This record gives sequence, structure tokens and C-alpha cells, in this order.
Amino acid sequence: MRILLHLCCANCAIYPVKILRQEHHQLTGLFYNHNIHPYQEFKRRLDAVRDYATRVELPVTIHEEYLVEEFLAQVASHPSRRCDYCYLSRLESTARAAAKGEFDAFSTTLLYSRYQQHEKIREYGQSLAEQYGVSFLYRDFRLGWREGIDASKAMGLYRQQYCGCIYSEKERYYPRSRN
Repeated sequence: MRILLHLCCANCAIYPVKILRQEHHQLTGLFYNHNIHPYQEFKRRLDAVRDYATRVELPVTIHEEYLVEEFLAQVASHPSRRCDYCYLSRLESTARAAAKGEFDAFSTTLLYSRYQQHEKIREYGQSLAEQYGVSFLYRDFRLGWREGIDASKAMGLYRQQYCGCIYSEKERYYPRSRN
């Protein structure tokens, strides 16, 4: 199959790209991540995706626009639901591009992370598949978690410490109350 694979970052792409290529799928990556904050983090991840894609000869469409205002406008009033918007908006961008580019299916490297909500991602992907007329390929790539980490370290890729949004950055670094 010809698959358009949403790339949240280079590290999360390593294992899914390996597995899908072993299954003889033709892959093209799509970098669209308007959730990432601050800009320096966005740039580091974008540069890492470019580096990785070059190394493994993965064609990638890159959305370089830093659209954090769009993301924040959608989630600021309900930060607890930010992941819903984040998953849905990035998957929709991928589904739309897959349908337009005549791909057989679309998927996302978010399915590699054990920190993501797989059932929601699957639900949104399947709904968008119906809406755009292109299949959603769900795979649980978490089995390769350790392998992907080891490979990214061996490649010297930038390794981020949070999902990307300002809220997850706060949760990661801001000291929590011990009351």
C-alpha cells in the first residue's frame, strides 16, 4: 500500500517506518505539528525529522508554518480536552492530504508512544477514513518502544522530553503541589 504517515517527531517514526517498510509498504511522511511550543522546540523537532528522513530516504511533506496560535485558540478554554483537538486536527490534515495524494491509507507515528491515547487516535482515524474515503491504518507500534529509543540514541537524534504542547511542557517541568 501507499501510506501517508503523519510524523509527530523523528524518534517516534523510527520503529513504525521500519515495520511498515518490512511489510513492503510505500511510505511518505507528513510533518504537521501546530501544537509544539516554544518555537525552538518546533525547530529542533523539524530539523530532526529532516535529518532522519534524509538518512532513511523517506520522502516527507513538511508544513513549516509555526501555527501555535491556531492550536492555542482551539484549546485554551478547555485545556483538559487539548489532546482530542490535537489528535483530530493532525489526523485530519493527514487524511485530507492522503485522499488528495491518492494514497491507499494514512496513519500516524503517535501510535508508537505509550503516552498517547490509542483508542481515541483509532476512533478519530477511522472516522476520518470514512469522511475522506481513504483507509486508516491502525497499528500498535508500542511493541518497539525500546528499539526506537535505542535507535534514536545511536543516530544522535534530538530527543524531546514532552509531547510538544505548552500544557504538557508545564506538566513535565512545573513542580506539582505536594498537598
